[in-house]
Amino acid sequence: MTKSDWLSELRAEAPRLGRASTAGRVADVLRTRITEGSLAPGTRLSEEDIGAALGVSRNTLREAFRLLGHERLLVHEFNRGVFVRKLTVEDVRDLYELRRILECGAVRRGAERHAGTATAERWPALLDAVRAAVEEGEAAAERGRWLDVGTANMHFHQAVSALAQSPRVDEAMGHLLAELRLVFHVMAAPQAFHESYLADNRAILELLLAEDFEGAEKAIADYLDAAEAQLVEAYSAAGQVSA
Repeated sequence: MTKSDWLSELRAEAPRLGRASTAGRVADVLRTRITEGSLAPGTRLSEEDIGAALGVSRNTLREAFRLLGHERLLVHEFNRGVFVRKLTVEDVRDLYELRRILECGAVRRGAERHAGTATAERWPALLDAVRAAVEEGEAAAERGRWLDVGTANMHFHQAVSALAQSPRVDEAMGHLLAELRLVFHVMAAPQAFHESYLADNRAILELLLAEDFEGAEKAIADYLDAAEAQLVEAYSAAGQVSA
């Protein structure tokens, strides 16, 4: 995606910020652009261009940059500016460790809460979100829109983590997925990378619908093992072993 393209996306977000824009809301907009693949690793973020696109002050934008820096999404390079961070193979391994904890744990906790009467009524809506993400990815694949398939995959894993019914898990997963999207840019052929996981997402959905929670948890663990191995191999081939 070109600079002109992602700046246009930011301009479209400006009306939603309102006049009393906070740094947190600006950070949300930029994080979403990263999660959806618009901002690639190494992209330089111009204060002037982004501030004008979003209609926010330089101080607000700098605070948003600081927040995203704490989330490991941006990095400030002395005398050069602010850039979208390039991750390393060590980052990949650590992200997948956290994914196993969050996603497998979410299925396990979701199963426990589903068995109780207090939260069982929420379960159909939670599964509907997983189903919607699966169908979104399949529809994007039919149109040959592989960047959109990657975005749908982010939505799928966010929906899986939501099974835990924990706002903090949701927030942690949102931050993790933004970092993860930066990892995916190392794959030179997005179709080859994302296509095989469409069937896996569908299979996990079917296991959840059948209330085979143990099977779903194992399927997610196997899925994450395979994806991690594939990405580590790609990073190693690209020479991106360390920072």
